[in-house]
Amino acid sequence: MFGNLKNFAMRKMMERQLKNAPPEQKEMISALLEKNPAVFEKIAKEMQEELKKNGNNQMAAAMKVLPKYQKEILEVMTPEMKQKLAAMQGGAAGKFNPNGSIRR
Repeated sequence: MFGNLKNFAMRKMMERQLKNAPPEQKEMISALLEKNPAVFEKIAKEMQEELKKNGNNQMAAAMKVLPKYQKEILEVMTPEMKQKLAAMQGGAAGKFNPNGSIRR
């Protein structure tokens, strides 16, 4: 019972956070959230901790937390999602190392 309520609340929170994002990105993130909500729950908790430490700088928190979960996020992505992501990034997909640094 509470699992559905929790998923609904997470979805609504994501919709609010992504209100200005392109529709393709919203769709992709929603699908990923539905496939593995536990990973996104961990990401959200860590980002909240970082926001408290860094004074509400969301970009800095995301840049610190998301690379840790890159492998888990890529595992739940379908090949179509990976192609869309590569297209959205202008071919920049695959230019990041597992630790989040940029390949040269």
